[in-house]
Amino acid sequence: MRNYTGKAPLLAKHLTLLAGAAVMILPFVWMLSTSLKPPHEVLSWPPQLIPRTFTLENYRTVFATAPFVRFFFNSLLMASVSTVAILLTSATAGYVFAKFDFPFKNFLFILTLSTAMVPLEVYMIPLYMSMVRMGWVNTFIGLVAPYLIMSYGIFFMRQNIMASIPDELLDAARIDGASEWKIFRIVVFPMLSGPIGAISIFAFQQTWAAFIWPLIITSSRELWTMELGLGMFQYRFTVDLGPINAGSILSLIPVLAVFLVMRKKIIQGITLTGMKA
Repeated sequence: MRNYTGKAPLLAKHLTLLAGAAVMILPFVWMLSTSLKPPHEVLSWPPQLIPRTFTLENYRTVFATAPFVRFFFNSLLMASVSTVAILLTSATAGYVFAKFDFPFKNFLFILTLSTAMVPLEVYMIPLYMSMVRMGWVNTFIGLVAPYLIMSYGIFFMRQNIMASIPDELLDAARIDGASEWKIFRIVVFPMLSGPIGAISIFAFQQTWAAFIWPLIITSSRELWTMELGLGMFQYRFTVDLGPINAGSILSLIPVLAVFLVMRKKIIQGITLTGMKA
C-alpha cells in the first residue's frame, strides 16, 4: 500500500488554490453568461449559469445604442499613450534614482513615492482648474495628462535596476566612451524586459479602468471612453443587465490581450531575477 501521507499537504494546497481560482473566475463566467442571455432569463429564478437560449442581441444593442466603436478606440488610444509614457518616465526616473547621486535625492524619491498614497479624488478639483487654465478641458491631452507618470512605476523600476544592473557594467560602458543617454538606451533599457512587462500590465489596466477623471474632463461623447459608455445602460431606477454585461465583456478584451502578451514577463519583473547570461 502506497504512502500518501507526504502528498496530503500538497493536495490540500492545490485544492485550496483551485477553490480560490474558481472564486475569482466565477464573476467573469457569470458576466459572459449574462451577456448571452435573453432579457427574460437575466433575472430568472433560480439563476442559471448556462443560458437556456443563447443570443447575441445584447451585443447588437451595445453597438446600436451608442458609438461604442469610437468609445473603444478612445480607451485604447488613451491606455496605449499612457502605458508608453509611464514606461519611459518610470524607466528614466528609476534609473536616475538608482544609479546617480544628487542633492535631496532621498527626499525627492520619498516625495515621489508618497504621491501613490493620495487618491485622485483628493486633488481632482485643483487638477481640473489647472486644465481649465491651460485650455485642456474636453481635449485628449487633458484626458490622458494625469496618467503619464506612475509613482509606483518609478519605485518598481528603481528597485529592479538597483538589484539587477551592477555599477561595474555601467562603468565599463562609460570607459568605452558611451554617453549616459546611450548607456540607458542600449545597456539599461534592454535589461528591463521583465519590469517593463509588469508595469505595462499595471499601467494599461489602470488607465483603461479610469472613470472619474474622463467623466469630469470630457463634455462631449466624441471623447468618451468605454467606462463612460457603459454608464449609458444604467438608468434612474434600473440597469439593463444584458447589454451592460456584453459591453463589459468587450471592455475586457484589450486588458486580457495585454496580460496574455506580457504574462511571461510579469513574473520576471516581480521576482527580480537579476542579470541574464
